[in-house]
Amino acid sequence: MKEYEVYSSLKVPINSKIIVRLDGRNFHQLARDLNLIKPYDENFYKVLSKVCEDLFKEFSPIFIYAFSDEISLLLDNIPFNGRIEKIDSVMASFASSSFVINYNAKFKKPPSFDSRVIPISDDDVLEYFKWRQDESWRNCVNSHGIFHLRSNYPENLSNNKIKGMNLSDIHELLFQNGINLNDIDTYKKRGIGVYRKNKKVVGFNKKENKKQISYRSYVCTDWNLPKFNKEFFKNMGVLK
Repeated sequence: MKEYEVYSSLKVPINSKIIVRLDGRNFHQLARDLNLIKPYDENFYKVLSKVCEDLFKEFSPIFIYAFSDEISLLLDNIPFNGRIEKIDSVMASFASSSFVINYNAKFKKPPSFDSRVIPISDDDVLEYFKWRQDESWRNCVNSHGIFHLRSNYPENLSNNKIKGMNLSDIHELLFQNGINLNDIDTYKKRGIGVYRKNKKVVGFNKKENKKQISYRSYVCTDWNLPKFNKEFFKNMGVLK
């Protein structure tokens, strides 16, 4: 019966790079069920960062980027011999389980993530993450705009007001009402990153009787990401 399994032989080359993007399923309803604080719930983001850290420990990606209910993993060490069905199913279920464990709440419905595999070349890595970070910024502006309008108008009227407004219009509306998005937490605008960094360690070489500097890598959860550029990914060793 093995031959009846659909797409079980579909693989990505294990000597390539891929991105696995995980998206929360129906998290708008989940936010209502959990009474999340709007426009941004700090505890939710702390849990999301813990999910990213768990994914990093389990699958050893080069980089993880997350905002809202979306997580993107950049991998060059591809698990499960490149089997796409396995990558999608295990990573989505792992993220869902990690979310439940770290949130420690009573859910009305089990939260879940979906997953997709994106083969990517080195030349496209920066463009992909710039694209997702731009989406994080749009999400930030829209979330604050909707929250502001709904605090001043009935929901149906606020929804109509924001329809058709571009980002600059919403940004100006917020600014005129005393809300400067430049002053909010960086992670709300640019998302969260998890990756390895090197730290300087000063020791003492007894044999040579002198101080010795070495570097050790550690996993960093970065809440103050810059706007993505080539230098950021070069420092990570992703780009030359």
